[in-house]
Amino acid sequence: MSDYQICCGGGRGLCAKGCNRQTDKLNTYDWLADLPDNAAMSNIVEVQFKPPRKGYFINSNNLDLAKGDIVAVEANPGHDIGTVTMTGRLVALQIKKANLKPDVELKRIYRRARNVDMEKYREAKALEHETMIESRQIALDLGLKMKIGDVEYQGDGNKAIFYYIADERVDFRQLIKVLAERFRVRIEMKQIGARQEAGRIGGIGPCGRELCCATWMTNFSSVSTSAARFQDISLNPQKLAGQCAKLKCCLNYEVDQYVESLKRLPSREITLHTKDGEYFFFKADILAHLITYSTDKHVLANAHTISSRRAFEIISMNREGLKPEALTENGEPIREESKDLLDQENINRFDRSRSNKKNKRRKGEDAEKRNDAKPAKKQNAPKEVAASNPAKENKDDKNAAPAPSANEAAPANRPRRNKPNRPNRPNNPSNNSSNQAPK
Repeated sequence: MSDYQICCGGGRGLCAKGCNRQTDKLNTYDWLADLPDNAAMSNIVEVQFKPPRKGYFINSNNLDLAKGDIVAVEANPGHDIGTVTMTGRLVALQIKKANLKPDVELKRIYRRARNVDMEKYREAKALEHETMIESRQIALDLGLKMKIGDVEYQGDGNKAIFYYIADERVDFRQLIKVLAERFRVRIEMKQIGARQEAGRIGGIGPCGRELCCATWMTNFSSVSTSAARFQDISLNPQKLAGQCAKLKCCLNYEVDQYVESLKRLPSREITLHTKDGEYFFFKADILAHLITYSTDKHVLANAHTISSRRAFEIISMNREGLKPEALTENGEPIREESKDLLDQENINRFDRSRSNKKNKRRKGEDAEKRNDAKPAKKQNAPKEVAASNPAKENKDDKNAAPAPSANEAAPANRPRRNKPNRPNRPNNPSNNSSNQAPK
């Protein structure tokens, strides 16, 4: 059965309001669950089997059932195992929505499922995939033009439902005999369409989301190519088709809004006349009410985009025999947007900038390297000056101590030049060191 998670402290696995996260698209929000004596108002219960199959049964034994209970119900032959998905007043509305006739005889609910019932149920469900694969090969050997899309075993394992797809009428009498002899169960064949198969199997659509028919859609409405024309979508079969190879159901979602917006746009056959030339309809942004006109009927040349209000003004002026100066109001030039995708965005927009921490760390390392290199250069500077021109230094300062000659060795205990932020800096370290005797 489906894995239902406990929500809002429900003792039976499901809260009455249906606020839990369920993967079953047939789950219905019971907005009447909070009313007093809701379950006692109707003895008909909605029971869910393998999605998307569900049925309605009579609670003849007056069991205290709630949403999420696993029950054993009457089947032909034997019994089936399902999950209660709705009780109370709302079941009558669901029966009306399912178009069930009032004179249809409903089957009964036997009991809550026991451990023995659940063991048989799990054993039967474990055979579904292997049965589907083997039945496909049997149908292929018999030369039948059909595809078996899914197999569903009954809860007691005495019956199997084979869902198949076929474009033409298929005579599967021989197939039923072979399947009954091979699997030793009662065989039932049900034909489904391509959309129903996609809803049963599931998948990911081109939008990146799970298929609508596999998540929330229960009824399929017809989709025509006119829905794509109203929305100004290219009639490309590869883009308009979904996973079921039919037109996408989402083409019908916004078609009504597009039809309303089209009423506020001028006809595509109308040509706008101005003093600088004629403009032909090229394309339109339907929801934004913007129209692009071109000076050529077949090629986009000298394109200008104006609002629908401005287009109606020019059309009314042309009917009176007048021509405006330009398409824009007050004759102002239209700012042309770039048609090149590379001009619209920077090519480096996806490059990530370096983090601030790395930049600060590198700056600190560079500063330390510069500080370590500066004292060594300043220590050798007086030697080079003294060796290059000692007479000039003595001429500028007669009272200064004589500089050491080039052949004289530098004092070993010469103090290192301190940084500006260090205290007790000597006033003239060069003169002080020259008065000391070398060691």
